[in-house]
Amino acid sequence: MNTKHVLQQTESIINGPGTKTEKLQSICELLDSSVDVFDWTGFYLVAPDEERMLELGPYVGEPTDHTKIPFGTGICGQAAETLDTFVVQDVSQADNYLACSVDVKSEIVVPIMKEGEFVGELDIDSHTLKAITPELKELCEEICQKLEKIF
Repeated sequence: MNTKHVLQQTESIINGPGTKTEKLQSICELLDSSVDVFDWTGFYLVAPDEERMLELGPYVGEPTDHTKIPFGTGICGQAAETLDTFVVQDVSQADNYLACSVDVKSEIVVPIMKEGEFVGELDIDSHTLKAITPELKELCEEICQKLEKIF
């Protein structure tokens, strides 16, 4: 995987035609096809009609029952509440992990900010233990910084 190439492709998607939803879906597809250890790639967005609630947005991977997640619940909810990136190298060791699939071994969740306000997050699951390298963490964080433009 060439992170520079993935970032360039991300920029092209963000600056290209399409709705926010279409662009987020394209970024999911880009990450899914570019990074071997990413097995579920998606976005949770702040629910427009519910306070402190995340709503499932575009994603690539197996369907999930977790279409709404309250802030503070699970890794995604924790990231929404603290505005921190969470890397869990072994989900079996995380007390607050919301299991989406028995195959998931590691996860990263990166908040997306717009003018200092939390608007959503990138959530990636891997079937590989300890899959989230420092390079992948940095890639995901850079993508989320660039996404501010489309929110």
